[in-house]
Amino acid sequence: MKRYLKYLNGAWLAVFLAPAMMILEVYCDLRQPDLMANIVDTGIIGGEGTGYILRQGIEMVMTALIGFIGGSGSLYFATKASQHFGHGLRKDIFHKIQEYSFANIDHFSSASLVTRNTNDVVTLMMIVGMALRMLVRAPMTFLGGIVHAVEINAELALVLGVAIPLLLITIIIVVRKTFPLFSQVQYKLDRVNAVIQENLTGIRVVKAFDRAQHENDRFGEANNEYVQLSIKANQIMSFMMPIINMIMNATIVAVLWLGAKLVGAGDMQVGQVNAFIQYIGRILGSLTMMSMMFMSVSRAQASARRISEVLDEKIDIVSPEAPKAVKVENGGVEFKDVSFRYRGAGGDPAIRHISFKAEPGQIVAILGSTGSGKSTLVNLIPRLYDATEGEVLVDGINVKDYDVEGLRRGIGMVLQNVILFTGTISDNLRWGKADATDEEVREAAAMAQADEFISKNPDGYNAMLGQMGVNFSGGQKQRLSIARALIKKPKILILDDSTSAVDTATEAKIRACFNHQLKDTTVIIIAQRISSARNADKILVMENGEIVDSGTHDSLMKSSAVYQEIYYSQLEKEDE
Repeated sequence: MKRYLKYLNGAWLAVFLAPAMMILEVYCDLRQPDLMANIVDTGIIGGEGTGYILRQGIEMVMTALIGFIGGSGSLYFATKASQHFGHGLRKDIFHKIQEYSFANIDHFSSASLVTRNTNDVVTLMMIVGMALRMLVRAPMTFLGGIVHAVEINAELALVLGVAIPLLLITIIIVVRKTFPLFSQVQYKLDRVNAVIQENLTGIRVVKAFDRAQHENDRFGEANNEYVQLSIKANQIMSFMMPIINMIMNATIVAVLWLGAKLVGAGDMQVGQVNAFIQYIGRILGSLTMMSMMFMSVSRAQASARRISEVLDEKIDIVSPEAPKAVKVENGGVEFKDVSFRYRGAGGDPAIRHISFKAEPGQIVAILGSTGSGKSTLVNLIPRLYDATEGEVLVDGINVKDYDVEGLRRGIGMVLQNVILFTGTISDNLRWGKADATDEEVREAAAMAQADEFISKNPDGYNAMLGQMGVNFSGGQKQRLSIARALIKKPKILILDDSTSAVDTATEAKIRACFNHQLKDTTVIIIAQRISSARNADKILVMENGEIVDSGTHDSLMKSSAVYQEIYYSQLEKEDE
């Protein structure tokens, strides 16, 4: 937990004032029973009269008011410190995730990362707020109550020697039982969030296949597991409260019984017995408070461990201390006997022994069946993953020797799954180049054949995109994502099956723009259609993670049985 103290930097005044104000409240709280005892023993039984009772009553009211100010101030400063803590921790978690490579991201589910940066952070924030108040209030009330009880009657205070050990044993047993359960509860919450996230992301598929009931059942199962485990953990905690209450009530009965004897013998006064009972309540109540703190701490430890897993995740792709290159100059790409295996995956590597070369300005197309390793291959160029074996070179330099940011700035990439962000079309296109002018935005959109449908929109480039671009068609979203990559004017452009939702006529126009306006850009196209690849300078045919053939369309039609099979299955009828 020590690592989290740094998140209180900048809030140390609040960290100091919260317990200081709590000390004031505890002092006032411990003063009240003595004042009440004075009213009973001196004012009423002792016959001091109304004036004395009034003075003591006014002092009680003033003491309560000061205590209220102390308690309110403590709550304010504790809340301020905990919010500052949560702000810094959330920021660090988010920034850490931004540094993750694809391999790091694969290590966690997105739902789990969301839970860790929200629910788990809130749990730690609550502990910070409680610690600044309850970790001061409970021990001070406990010790102060014992001191006052002993001052009233040391003999009667021996009753606590039985009650306190019984309470401590109960607390220790419950904490040991609940700690592992709270760890499991957080992972069950991950599962609930994962189902919700998947359902919301794929809601159109759910509707199209009429699988709402299936999704309800799936969510119900995950939700029930979370609820049942939460109930189990809280059931164990619930046993503690009746036991604590029983011990407290038994202690009070013992104090009343023994106190009555002492009053009868003239060794105590009635007001002192009443004050003693109030101190007993405060002492045992502080132990209850500490037990609840322990419960919360046990849950917070589980959350802290989960957050530490995110913060301690080793970033496997970083810039070298002395990079050989800070930007891509020409855009040449070469693979030298490259193999790659996903972390933790068994069996054969995803791609193996890949070797090819793309000269600057060439268009290289990659064809192959689903799962043949096409996307994996291109992800190695901008170091979204690192090759397990062999070398990936850009301009003759191993990509591992580049400054990572400089490498990626020189590469435009359109991923297979189109991701657009809430905001205007213009904002989304400027993801590729933050300082792009309006003219550059329109030029990139025109190259991607997106300017026409954007211009028809009443708001033009200021039209708002819904979440994930929900208010645009699949083909339109693909063209926007292509424009976003083109606006960078990259030296290397990677298109991962990025025109699958675009009609063939529009795709042909996009390819024509590549041929005429991207002459200095190396274009690597992953394609499912022969028409997308046939005019490429080089075509790579992949199967089972290997390049089985390569060449131009004409040469492959003569020499590659695999390419011929793809061609005839797609285009023979159209050609006829």
